[in-house]
Amino acid sequence: MLKHKKESDNMDIAHIGNPVLSQKASKVTDVTSADIQTLIDKMFVTMDVEKGIGLAAPQVNVSKRVVVIKTKDQELVLINPQITYQSEEKILFTEGCLSVPGKELPIIRHQKVTVDYLDRNNIKRSLEAKGLLAVVCQHEIDHINGILMTDRYKQQTNIRETLNIT
Repeated sequence: MLKHKKESDNMDIAHIGNPVLSQKASKVTDVTSADIQTLIDKMFVTMDVEKGIGLAAPQVNVSKRVVVIKTKDQELVLINPQITYQSEEKILFTEGCLSVPGKELPIIRHQKVTVDYLDRNNIKRSLEAKGLLAVVCQHEIDHINGILMTDRYKQQTNIRETLNIT
């Protein structure tokens, strides 16, 4: 497990309407820099304080391609993540978002994905995710691409109407 700093390292969450959330985040070029390592640690603290399971750097007002995920089984740091495989099978999942407080929306996601990324030590990794972890990966990667769950929900309106899902 990663070592996290004190609760005072909590960062402010950017909320819907903040321009940083609609911008494509910049690629990280120096993964092991002190700035990126500190950002990662502070993102974990913030995610813990806010009781989230995933957090992307734009959500803490930093337009960088950094994602942290914490499930009961593991902690992940995904730097410059890219989805390289998406299953044809889909899953409907009611999602919440720290940047859209108090709102939950049914979002259609791929049931399985493969994500290639760099870890915090600049090592290339590949993650095969399914179910909840796949949903979280897709949600957070949307964030670094400037897409909020509200955008995804609007994009899927016709699909949900066809399937009679509101």
